[in-house]
Amino acid sequence: MRPPLWHPPIELSDHEALIIKRIKRAKLFTFLRLNRLFIFNDQFQEELATIFKDSTVGNSPVPPAQIALAIILQAYLGISDDEVIEEMLMDKRWQLVLDCLNCETPPFSKPTLIRFRNRLIKKELDRRLIDRTVEIAKQKGGFGSSQLKAALDSSPLWGAGKVEDTYNLLGHALRKAVSAIARAGQGRELAEIAELAGAPILNSSSLKTALDLNWDEPGERQNALLILLNSLFSVEKWMQSQSDCDKFGVAKETLDVARVIESQNVAFDSQGVPSLSKGVAAYRRISIEDPDMRHGRKSRSKKIDGYKRHILKDLESGVVCAVALTRANTPESAATLDLERDLKFQNIYLAELHIDRGYLSSHWVTQRDETLKIFCKATPVRNSGRFDKNSFFLDWDTHLISCPNQVTVPFEPGKIVRFPQSECTICPLRADCTNSKKGRTVSIHPDEALMQELRARQSTASGRLELRRRTTVEHSLAHIGHWQGDRARYLGQRKNLFDLRRVAVVHNLHVIARISKVAPIQPGIELDSLTG
Repeated sequence: MRPPLWHPPIELSDHEALIIKRIKRAKLFTFLRLNRLFIFNDQFQEELATIFKDSTVGNSPVPPAQIALAIILQAYLGISDDEVIEEMLMDKRWQLVLDCLNCETPPFSKPTLIRFRNRLIKKELDRRLIDRTVEIAKQKGGFGSSQLKAALDSSPLWGAGKVEDTYNLLGHALRKAVSAIARAGQGRELAEIAELAGAPILNSSSLKTALDLNWDEPGERQNALLILLNSLFSVEKWMQSQSDCDKFGVAKETLDVARVIESQNVAFDSQGVPSLSKGVAAYRRISIEDPDMRHGRKSRSKKIDGYKRHILKDLESGVVCAVALTRANTPESAATLDLERDLKFQNIYLAELHIDRGYLSSHWVTQRDETLKIFCKATPVRNSGRFDKNSFFLDWDTHLISCPNQVTVPFEPGKIVRFPQSECTICPLRADCTNSKKGRTVSIHPDEALMQELRARQSTASGRLELRRRTTVEHSLAHIGHWQGDRARYLGQRKNLFDLRRVAVVHNLHVIARISKVAPIQPGIELDSLTG
């Protein structure tokens, strides 16, 4: 059954006015109380209500706007679901926003909060929360047109799942599978199932204690892998032999995960003896509990176990228009596909894009049209004391490159140009150009025309000033990191995208209050810019 529209009082009561005057920090509570019906207008409430079935049967659910406000406040304070329920009973600021002052029971329960969040994610309506803040920014003068001048950047988000080595990953999967079998109605404890299934190594406080091997010896490590893989095979065979094996769906899924880990990390010699594979598989799974976590890098020196969060910020208003969450091993450039999809829902198109070099291979850059301006620091040109690439002239009409001595040869983007050895040998500028006996070479970037444009821009004071505009997105990332934290709240990529989206909503509400104060509803109540 769909809920009725939520229409709490607009005017402040004396009690509410007193509470607002006492709020010195965390002024988002004040902002939401004064503007809750402006943010969650009837049209938006009706859209959120589509997560419920349109039926006359069942109890009337809680208004989605009320739960959505609680979800935003949860992100603002970084608290758990249990703490949300507690705050609604104990904190007058929460009661002020949710219209439940002095309540003896919370407006909704923890299961209701969880169900609403899951339905919000399933219907992709968490994206609409960001869209709504962008709509408000447009109405309040934050946007002049649908042509966006945006900056894009990313930061690490460490996963919530436990990162384990190959031995512990296999052992963890085995233990989880046997536990699932025990729960599926066998009427036996895990230890008994482990013995029956041929995996007694699970009956110890830890896997490596059960193995009791000298891990410094390669032969012992091979023996450990053999024991684990034999145990895995034994559990699979035992499970298949059971008459009620259809009940073991969860266990089978977990054992399939163990086989994936085996394929990614274990190699067999001609005798069938296992050992750890050399190198790291491209999409290596690093956690049993979180299937989406990956090893990755933010830079050469900075490793990540988890995800990367990306935000696209409007440089004029400061509003975050779209966010994306990718696995840590995914190149930054891959995030732009998700970001573009979200922008299309808002009918916003890019006019300027300010990025770092990690996004230069994105489709926004490689497939750009002439209307999109790219601002980025160019790839540095190596200079060994001789003529560098900037000393060569590229004619884009004829695709010819000329050296400082006016020798001309054809070039192709993405290829290496080699000047004739005969010309380089007799060249009077050879000493300042190359010492190669085969002649001078020049590497042409796949998007060399853009690189030349970027180098020319950053060689001027105005161009360098323009490049510094991108630093504001780093500040917004820092604010979002402050609210969301450096470690993921949830297991799985999709739920953590939801968390990133609602934190972006918190950011945008602060921006909206700053760039264009929404007119106070209650006379005499002055709304300052949000702090805290």
